[in-house]
Amino acid sequence: MCCLGGESAALSRVNEYFWSKDLIRVYKETRNGMLGPDYSTKFSPWLASGCLSPRLVFEEVKRYEKERLANDSTYWVLFELIWRDYFRFLSVKYGNSLFQIGGPRKVETKKWSQDRVLFESWREGNTGYPLIDANMKELATTGFMSNRGRQIVCSFLVRDMGIDWRMGAEWFETCLLDYDPCSNYGNWTYGAGVGNDPREDRYFSIPKQAQNYDPEGEYVAYWLPELQALSKDKRNSPGKSYIKQIVPLKFGNSNHGHGQSNSSRRQNIWKRK
Repeated sequence: MCCLGGESAALSRVNEYFWSKDLIRVYKETRNGMLGPDYSTKFSPWLASGCLSPRLVFEEVKRYEKERLANDSTYWVLFELIWRDYFRFLSVKYGNSLFQIGGPRKVETKKWSQDRVLFESWREGNTGYPLIDANMKELATTGFMSNRGRQIVCSFLVRDMGIDWRMGAEWFETCLLDYDPCSNYGNWTYGAGVGNDPREDRYFSIPKQAQNYDPEGEYVAYWLPELQALSKDKRNSPGKSYIKQIVPLKFGNSNHGHGQSNSSRRQNIWKRK
């Protein structure tokens, strides 16, 4: 998606997503996509830069519900705006603790690594896990990453690598077109288990996520062209056809349910429309 700055471009996207393409009616079904311009609203860069008002989006949703349709998808767009507000109130309440290693809950029991080799393999998309690497290359190339991708790469960095979550948050801050401190650091503390939610082991199984959200390897093959020649069922598990995996997974099998069950309850950790 080509993202142009300014209010006119923002309003054009709102009109396109709601009215011209009528995409809001299926938002809840498509929002966990990773490839293409229309699986989610993509309003977040304009919201973050102040080119688009969340109140305008709210009023437009209400107008759509009145004139066309009210369903779970229209509700879910409003739900995401509420989460966006939540992180602003959270940042007012907790202040600088959002940027400290123990987070708002001041968790001191975790042992975090700052291994530069591991971190740079994650940052540069050279981990050996296609789903991680594709997302990180998309981020570096475009300044954007899907909500689903943000959850997955966060979990991998803090759970499988054990890397200081603040390093990941800082890299997102460096790259994201839709960066804002409240949502970014609020979500990283949440994902690292040091935020407001007391559940600490929020793990996303890479094989499980690939199976659910990129079953034919379309996304990874787009960002990792060397995988395009492989059969669709091998793109996310290419073995020796791809670079060596830099760390083993904390939970290697695809049936580990932590990330899936938790992500179902907390639907959009990064709230990127």
